[in-house]
Amino acid sequence: MSKKTMQAVLVNDYGGSNVLKVETVERPQPQSDEVLVRIVYATVIPLDYKIRNGWLQEVFPVTFPYIPGFYASGVVEAVGQAVTTFKPGDRIFGSIKGAYAEYGIATVQELVKMPDNLTFEDAATIKAGAETAWKALFTEGELQSGQTVLVHAAAGGVGQFAIQLAKWKGATVIATASTSNLDFVKSLGADQVIDYTQTAFEEVVEEVDLVVDSVGGETENRSWAVLKKGGILVSLAQAPSQEKAQKHGVIAKFNTKFPNHENLLTLTELITEGTIQAEIDSIFPLSQSDKALEKSEARHGRGRILLHIHAI
Repeated sequence: MSKKTMQAVLVNDYGGSNVLKVETVERPQPQSDEVLVRIVYATVIPLDYKIRNGWLQEVFPVTFPYIPGFYASGVVEAVGQAVTTFKPGDRIFGSIKGAYAEYGIATVQELVKMPDNLTFEDAATIKAGAETAWKALFTEGELQSGQTVLVHAAAGGVGQFAIQLAKWKGATVIATASTSNLDFVKSLGADQVIDYTQTAFEEVVEEVDLVVDSVGGETENRSWAVLKKGGILVSLAQAPSQEKAQKHGVIAKFNTKFPNHENLLTLTELITEGTIQAEIDSIFPLSQSDKALEKSEARHGRGRILLHIHAI
């Protein structure tokens, strides 16, 4: 019997967007506890280009050639013998390693069944942006109603959800964004929006309970001083300096805890019912994954970037 094939993006070496090549490869087969997913949308996230550039070799080692991508929405194509939770035809989203492809493999634990009125586009943003925002605000950041949070890069794929979730919780939100994104960020519900191209945020912000930083570097260095004593900085960009945290009498966190399945279901419900809106920046075909990653790397996107792989 001839083996089934699929189109996938392969990376054969570290480098720029030119190392991404769409090739025909063998379609994977699910093991007994696995699910084969026909991918409708794959999510493009900054981690994808950071790995491809070779910046994260120690944290995310790869074996060449590899297929990029971590998150997707799609339809169950086939299931392994031990799988009872899902059946072919089920609409799902979740963590699918190697998502820049027509098909991908995931374990049952990595997938969530989609509610009937959730779109594939919105579903593709949940694990990639909304779940990260939940983690930063609540799992790591311990944000409570009545507290104040400063969200950096507020128009981005994580920032847009962080604003909306913080407002849902009853917090006050201060956000930084570029000039072209100010109105968008205000429309998400931010109480105060700072144009970082015009104003140094540390000159107008003080005594916040939480900083959510997906930028790192100089932005992180300038964020310590705006926290109140005992406040929390959650970095999504790099492991923050514990030395600086101690000096300022604050707490710094980086990937120590993760949202649970129940949190994910709450998020899915909030997005399905329209309480939280997912902004899609742009959608590219699989053949233009290089352009999608270039857009992601330029860091001026508004919301999420997706690859549209199968029409449904």
